[in-house]
Amino acid sequence: MTANRPEGRVAELCTRMRSFIDDEVIPLEPVLSRHDDKAAEALVGLKARAKELGLWALGHPEEMGGGGVPFLDFVYLNEIIGRSEYGQLAVGSVSMQDALMIQRHGTAEQRERWIPGLVSGDILPSVGMTEPEVAGSDPVLVQTTARLENGEWVIDGHKWFTTGAAQAGYCTVFARTEPESTPLHRSISAIIVPIDTPGLEIVRAIPTMGHDPSDHYEVRYDGARVPEENVLGERGNGFVVAQDRLGPGRIFHCMRWLGQAQRAFELMCARANSRFAHGSLLAEKGEIQRYIAESAADIQAARLMTLDAARVMDAGEDARVRIGLIKFRGAQMLHDVVDRAIQVYGALGLTADTPLEGMYRRARYARIYDGPDEVHRMSTARRMLRDPERVPWR
Repeated sequence: MTANRPEGRVAELCTRMRSFIDDEVIPLEPVLSRHDDKAAEALVGLKARAKELGLWALGHPEEMGGGGVPFLDFVYLNEIIGRSEYGQLAVGSVSMQDALMIQRHGTAEQRERWIPGLVSGDILPSVGMTEPEVAGSDPVLVQTTARLENGEWVIDGHKWFTTGAAQAGYCTVFARTEPESTPLHRSISAIIVPIDTPGLEIVRAIPTMGHDPSDHYEVRYDGARVPEENVLGERGNGFVVAQDRLGPGRIFHCMRWLGQAQRAFELMCARANSRFAHGSLLAEKGEIQRYIAESAADIQAARLMTLDAARVMDAGEDARVRIGLIKFRGAQMLHDVVDRAIQVYGALGLTADTPLEGMYRRARYARIYDGPDEVHRMSTARRMLRDPERVPWR
């Protein structure tokens, strides 16, 4: 494999994935965005087609029943999957990190119960971490509690932005399980809670930036009871479980953002080459050429940074500085490229007649979820200040 592009089997998979996403998923986006029976039917058809093409669950290990594509190779596929917001659902990668989380930390019973359905797409996961009453970027503040009572966890709390809760088979809930004297980072446990558990109430789909309903849910736990053995990993070890999921997940996010940015770049170039205004094509105007050049530079820089972080993580080394850098820089890159594309389209870019207005809204999400820009800048700077040798060019 070269420094920045796949080879061999992965290159062939990338070619087939690009054809599937561009030719079959993207044309159905207007239908999929409706969140109705026709959207559900279209998604079922896309999933069946992905399985037929051998593109389903490629990043899941073979022992799970997946495609067994290694982490570093799957990074390249994620770049293509990200060209459509529905790509993950269409090819079964949306559950990958949660399936791996159960494989690494779960009991034999948990693996047997949940993993087959996650790989097949019959079960979708959700994660309950963020709470409206406390800063989501400071997870030690979690107020949801779980207490043991007659061999069961009794869970009380209030979560929101639990993505996909209404469609999920279960939620991995992060709750405070240990006494107040316990160090904060050893006081939270991850507990698997089936969505149909009495006491778990899906309050609403939270309206978010043009999406009503959205796939982000407010959820209340009022004495929800699950067996003691539903703890995922060791009791009090919830932060380890979460970080094991978040590190690779952030790299995958950044690669999908690159796919979105590349699509916006292609749309921008097409518009510049076809739109005539004020005596010439937009492509002949210096300011538009600056947008094109700056966007290409931003995409390439973010791509190389992301691939470098993936390489370091794949080697088993500490990639936290690199991941922190790409999380805030990649989110800014995505915003800037989509913003320039909208500017080139003018009034048309503000309408739903192009995918750009939706891409712009999702780009704004990227600067918040999985940690806001400010937190990643702060934590990454602190790591480098404590040890300047941790800069990525060393």
